[in-house]
Amino acid sequence: MYIESMSYEIEIIEGDITKSEVEAIVNAANNKFWMGSGVAGAIKAAGGEFIEKEAVAKGPVMPGEAVFSTAGSLPYKVVIHAAVMGQNLKTDARLISKSTVAALNIAEELKIKSIAFPAFGTGVGGFPMQACAFNMINAVHEYSRHAKYIEKVVFCLYDSFGRALFQNYLDKIEKR
Repeated sequence: MYIESMSYEIEIIEGDITKSEVEAIVNAANNKFWMGSGVAGAIKAAGGEFIEKEAVAKGPVMPGEAVFSTAGSLPYKVVIHAAVMGQNLKTDARLISKSTVAALNIAEELKIKSIAFPAFGTGVGGFPMQACAFNMINAVHEYSRHAKYIEKVVFCLYDSFGRALFQNYLDKIEKR
C-alpha cells in the first residue's frame, strides 16, 4: 500500500531490504560503519564484504551523518550508510531523524529516484518501533517538500508488526 506525499510516493512494505525494487538502500549503521548483524549483516551477506570495507574507509563520522558506498553484488546504484548510533550502540529520536535526513540528502545529491529504509535503531539500538515510525515518517514527510530527484521512499520492515506501525502512522500524518 502506498500514499502520495507532497512530492514523492511513500510506501510501506514487509520483507528483506536487499530485495527492494529501488535504486538505493539504506543501512542502519554505527558511526564507524562496521557491519555486524541485523540490516547491516543482511546487506553485507547479500552484497559482499567490499560494501563494508568501502564504508569503513569513509568513517568514522558523527552519529547522525551518512556516507555511501557501492552496492557490491547487489543491484543498487549505492548503499547509503546512515550512522544512527555511535560505538555505544545506543540511539535516540534526534539521531534517527537526523540520520534519515542525512540519507535523503545523499540520495538527492546522487539524483537517486527511489530509496528503501529499514526501521532505524530498533534492533541493536533498542529504540521502540512506534517511536521510530513517528520520527522517520515525520522526517521523510517533511523532506518531501524539498526533494527534486527522489520520487519514491520505501520503508521496508522486517515483520508485520513494524509494517503495521509505520503504515498506521503514515495514514495519520497524511490525513493532516
